[in-house]
Amino acid sequence: KEQLKAVDGEINAFLDYMFGPRDSRVRGWFMLDSYLPTLLLTVMYLLSIWLGNRYMKNRPALSLRGILTLYNLGITLLSVYMLAELILSSWEGGYNLQCQDLTSAGDADIRVAKVLWWYYFSKLIEFLDTIFFVLRKKTSQITFLHVYHHASMFNIWWCVLNWIPCGQSFFGPTLNSFIHILMYSYYGLSVFPSMHKYLWWKKYLTQAQLVQFVLTITHTMSAVVRPCGFPFGCLIFQSSYMLTLVILFLNFYVQTYRKKPMKKVVEALPAEKEVKNGFSKAYFAVANGVMSKKAQ
Repeated sequence: KEQLKAVDGEINAFLDYMFGPRDSRVRGWFMLDSYLPTLLLTVMYLLSIWLGNRYMKNRPALSLRGILTLYNLGITLLSVYMLAELILSSWEGGYNLQCQDLTSAGDADIRVAKVLWWYYFSKLIEFLDTIFFVLRKKTSQITFLHVYHHASMFNIWWCVLNWIPCGQSFFGPTLNSFIHILMYSYYGLSVFPSMHKYLWWKKYLTQAQLVQFVLTITHTMSAVVRPCGFPFGCLIFQSSYMLTLVILFLNFYVQTYRKKPMKKVVEALPAEKEVKNGFSKAYFAVANGVMSKKAQ
């Protein structure tokens, strides 16, 4: 126990040395004073993927339909709350869309920070996305992009909450909350086979995510062009990180929707196995509500 405290102290001292004084307004908030819980939970997440896949290797996939329905509904409702509260609190504080500092909005900054704490915590909850993939044996969905995005966001937002918990930081989560309302609604509906014929818009979800990243980079760089006191290093880091997501999501989009023309794939399928929409039943594999092109 003493050794753990010593390690915790050394890690936090190093982070304070690297990034400077933390924002005093969030001191004492759950999971923020020490980085160790966030780090250990991330390590547990990565280990659970490896161990879970080994455990499920010779076992049947679980359905989890009821759990997935409740989970996706819960994330959707949380996203609705975060979107509404971020819009209202930034409006109350008179936030400048081009560049907003960390202190000028007073109580509205605290209100934004409280919502952003929930945004940080939601990234921990979203680790369950991957756990459900493992339990349902949807290993093709556990890509580098998926794991990188989930693991990195949780850790990055711990840093954001400690050093830049309001101001310019509000914009990305506002967009992302809107995207997650659409995304987790899609996931929740796709748990039910009867709804699949209405879920033709997965492609547009990916396009919306790419637009989100580009808008976030644009918003971030606008504060570089017209500074307002928001930390310059944080702006550059955020833009660089978002650029990695643009590259990875673009690669996913090209591999999924552009590489193989749909028409050729359909023509190659046996005619007797076609269903109403012209595709084989084996053509779609549903993973936590996202239909991917993979033969069962």
